[in-house]
Amino acid sequence: MKNLLAVALSALGLHACVAMPDQRYTEADFESVRKLDAHVHANVDSPIFLTIAQQSNFEILSINVDYPDFPAIEVQAEIAERLHLEDRQTFHFATTFPMTGFGSPAWETATIARIDRAIEQGAIAVKVWKNVGMVEKDATGSQIFLNDVRFDGLAVHLTQKGIPLIAHQGEPRNCWLPLDQMTTENDRAYFSTHPEYYMYLHPEEPSYQQLMSARDAFIEKHSDLTVIGAHLASLEWSIDEIGDFLDRYPNATVDMAARMSEIQNQSNQNYEKVRQFFIDYQDRILYGSDLTHNPVSKEMRQQNPPVADDFAAQAESVWRADWRYLATSNSQFVAAILAETKGLNLPRRVIDKIYYDNAVRVFGLADQS
Repeated sequence: MKNLLAVALSALGLHACVAMPDQRYTEADFESVRKLDAHVHANVDSPIFLTIAQQSNFEILSINVDYPDFPAIEVQAEIAERLHLEDRQTFHFATTFPMTGFGSPAWETATIARIDRAIEQGAIAVKVWKNVGMVEKDATGSQIFLNDVRFDGLAVHLTQKGIPLIAHQGEPRNCWLPLDQMTTENDRAYFSTHPEYYMYLHPEEPSYQQLMSARDAFIEKHSDLTVIGAHLASLEWSIDEIGDFLDRYPNATVDMAARMSEIQNQSNQNYEKVRQFFIDYQDRILYGSDLTHNPVSKEMRQQNPPVADDFAAQAESVWRADWRYLATSNSQFVAAILAETKGLNLPRRVIDKIYYDNAVRVFGLADQS
C-alpha cells in the first residue's frame, strides 16, 4: 500500500517520505551473500579450504603466524602463495616475521625485505603475534613489547607502503583468571592445554594491563598506520572497552576471530546494548572465525578446531552458526557458554559491512581488482 501511495503521489508531482524498515537476512541467504572471513589459517597444502570458501560464497584471509604449533612460517608462506595463485579473488593472505635477532640493524633490514617480498607475491597485511609481549626477550634478557622503539622502523615502512598490521597482543582477560572464574568453556580448554600462555600460572610475567597499554602506546605513536586488533583487540570481555578503543584510534578496526562466544555471553546479559554496539561501530568490525586447517600431528596441540578429516563440514557449521547469530533472530545453543543465545538480527547494511565491505576497505582489496 505504501509503495502504491508513493507512485500515486509521484504521478501528481508530489513526493512521499515513505519509511521502509531495515531489511534483514535469513539463514537461507547465507550462500547468496558475498562474505569475507578476515581471520583464518590455511596451513595444509590442500585445496579444501579454497573449495569450501567458494561453495559458501566466502573470500578468506589466511594469516601466517610465528606459532610453534603451526608449520614453519616459510612453509605457511609457500602454501598461502600457491593457494593465492590458484584463486586470487577468493584466497588472500597476510605475512609475518620471525623475532630471531630482534634489535639488530640486520633484523630490521631482513624483516622489511621479507615483508616486501611477500607483498610482491600478494600479501595484503602483516601479522604480529602475542609472542611479542608474552614470550620474546632481547639479547639482554628483557621482555620485548610492541611499543619498543626497535619496532619503529618497521611500523614506518608499513605506514609508507599502506600495509595494515594485524596485531594479536595479549590474550583474553580470562587468561589471568582461575579456570573456575573464566567466562567461556573454550578458554578453559585452551589454557588448560597451553600452560605456557596461561598467565594466571605466571604472575612474574607481564599483566594484562601492561600488554594492552604497550599495544595502545604503539598505535598512538604510529597513528597513521592501519591496525587491526585481532580477536576484538583482546578486549572481548567488554563491548564498552572495545568501543573506547575504537573511539581513541580512528585508524584501528577489530576482527571477531575466536571471540564470538564472549559477545554472545554479553548479549545474553544485555541484548539491546550488544546489538546497538554492532550498529554503532558497523564500519569498524571485521568478521573473522579463526578456522584453522593444520597438519594433524601428535606433537602439535591445536588452538582452534576443526582439524579432523571432516574439516569442510565443521568449517561450514562454524560459519553458519556465526551467520545465524549475527544476521538472524534465531536462537541456538552455544556450547562455549553453555547457554541458549538469541541472534542479533542485524540490518542487512550492517551485515554487508561486517562481512565484506569493511575488509575490502581496510585491506585495499578494491585497488587489487
